[in-house]
Amino acid sequence: MLALQEAPSQSGLPIPLTQAPNSSLGDGVSGSRFYSWLGECHGFFHNVALIVPSLLFVLYLAFQSKKSFSKLSHGRSYIMIAYYGCLWLVSLLNLAWCCFQAWECSPGKQLTWNVLSLFTTSGMLFLEISLLAFLLQGNYASGREALTQTFVISGILVVLDILLKAIYLFGFGIPLFIDNNDHAHRTKWDLWVVHRLVITAIYGFILFMYHSKWRERLPARPAFYKYTAIMFTLNVLSLFACLLTGNGAGFGFWLYGATIVCYHAFYLPLLYVTFLADFFQEEDLHLENVYYSEMKDAGFFDADWE
Repeated sequence: MLALQEAPSQSGLPIPLTQAPNSSLGDGVSGSRFYSWLGECHGFFHNVALIVPSLLFVLYLAFQSKKSFSKLSHGRSYIMIAYYGCLWLVSLLNLAWCCFQAWECSPGKQLTWNVLSLFTTSGMLFLEISLLAFLLQGNYASGREALTQTFVISGILVVLDILLKAIYLFGFGIPLFIDNNDHAHRTKWDLWVVHRLVITAIYGFILFMYHSKWRERLPARPAFYKYTAIMFTLNVLSLFACLLTGNGAGFGFWLYGATIVCYHAFYLPLLYVTFLADFFQEEDLHLENVYYSEMKDAGFFDADWE
């Protein structure tokens, strides 16, 4: 028995171990990597809460794309086409941002993460400022004039915002988009406090106008009022969270993370429902009126008068 046990070691020939074709070893490794990627950095539920709504919204846009392109091409509104294109671009950037949360905690990927975060947040800010500018212009400009002005105003403000954040990121080395409860970078939270304070003040001013004698200046649509109320509440919570986190409160950091999840997961669908969905519905009504006029001119309804 001892000789038999020593025989393999004396021969010196390695015995190859072949893996069966249907072995689950590779699947287990890939599954482990997938779970590690999905649950890394902020946790499984945090990442799922970001990815699922963002992915569903992109799929919804893709499902509605044929109908939307048809309506946009018929309406011949180049501004709305550009706005819809921006929504698509920002939605894809936001989906990538939600999917690659692990980059935030990977030292070798932090530069890529900062660039992705910078352009994603700037794109969302562009859409947000565009709608704010459209609301503030109210009923004193036509749709095309108002949207053209909002694109110019939003573009200028977003370029300035990108330059400021780029200086903080790459000039001063302040990790604006690395979210951890690190109190060494007090300047970061001071910047976010100022940023949220400005946006909160604008939403608060619009809400004040809705309850004042100047409400006639604003679009008479309940959807815009609901949008303003939701965004005002979200920005108040985010402002409060930045103040708490900057002063060392752990609850503030948790609240800030919750507001970030809500913003990236639900803002773009809210924007679509508030603004673009109404536009497409108006295009449907416009098309019905056009078809009715053409049928009336062709004499389809003459029999009703006989």
